[in-house]
Amino acid sequence: MTRQDVEAFCAETRAALEAINSPEALEQFRLTYLVQKGRIRQMLDQLRHVPPEEKPIIGRLLNDLRRTVEAEYAALAERFRQERSRADFDPTLPGRPLPTGSLHPVLQTLDRMVEIFIRMGFAVAHGPDVEDDYHNFEALNFPPDHPARDMQDTFFLKRTDRSGNPLLLRTHTSPVQIRLMESMQPPIRAIMPGRVYRNEAISARSLAEFHQLEGLCIDEHTSFADLKGTMIAFAEQMYGSGIRYRFRPSFFPFTEPSAEMDIECFLCSGKGCRVCKYSGWLEIVGCGMVHPNVLRACGLDPERWQGYAFGFGIERVTMLLAGIDDIRLLYENDLRLLEQF
Repeated sequence: MTRQDVEAFCAETRAALEAINSPEALEQFRLTYLVQKGRIRQMLDQLRHVPPEEKPIIGRLLNDLRRTVEAEYAALAERFRQERSRADFDPTLPGRPLPTGSLHPVLQTLDRMVEIFIRMGFAVAHGPDVEDDYHNFEALNFPPDHPARDMQDTFFLKRTDRSGNPLLLRTHTSPVQIRLMESMQPPIRAIMPGRVYRNEAISARSLAEFHQLEGLCIDEHTSFADLKGTMIAFAEQMYGSGIRYRFRPSFFPFTEPSAEMDIECFLCSGKGCRVCKYSGWLEIVGCGMVHPNVLRACGLDPERWQGYAFGFGIERVTMLLAGIDDIRLLYENDLRLLEQF
């Protein structure tokens, strides 16, 4: 192999490169010249047979050719790729919509309930998730031996308050009611949405962390009739007008008298189904008149001030509206369920 042979090969290779006018021709050029056993590689392998005095010159010619061809090949490949991309693009086509998420079904239910109560004249109040025993239990008329004070129901923290008593994660949003009555004079009309925590086993009906919405109304002439009217008005806006409802006596340490409100199961129209446990009724809220001991603990005279309180479990309301019989389904992040909301 002489220098003249190499110069002729270089000219031939450049001519073949300049003649490329399609992606197919470019690929054929690659297979002919640039692959491991292509013609450029074959010429480089023949350097061993070149006389020593000519090897540097011929070697430099072949290496320069290889670098030049590889660079021009890459430039042609990019040009054809861009042309193909432009050819595939139709500017008249509508844009592809990006998938959007939505609020979690529990938050959707909570927002809907808050909106209803705001229209009814209630303000929205919030409080800390970490509470002390006084606001969470004692001021709410929980006796010292009440089961809710046991470790089985409450998450106690290693931190303590200024008196050395252990702090805890609130088991309900009722402590916000206490803080409201301590910090402002009646009349008070507010709801308290938020997360609560209970040391319970996870099951189809219970979680260790869930949401509540409680309400409080304190005034001089508030009665149980006002409480019933508020609950009925809410139920008709939430579940539809004309629903059947009933109030049943119940017990809560912080209200007296106390009641629970049921509505006719709107899934089976009262005939009985799995969601209503074949009773035809769905419990939606616990409520009652604020206990005089709670008013006294907050510095309010029960002879002058009366009030009512109520509390909803948001997950429970969501389950009833969606016809879900296992609360864990709401938090398994299954898109087949969440995309329905």
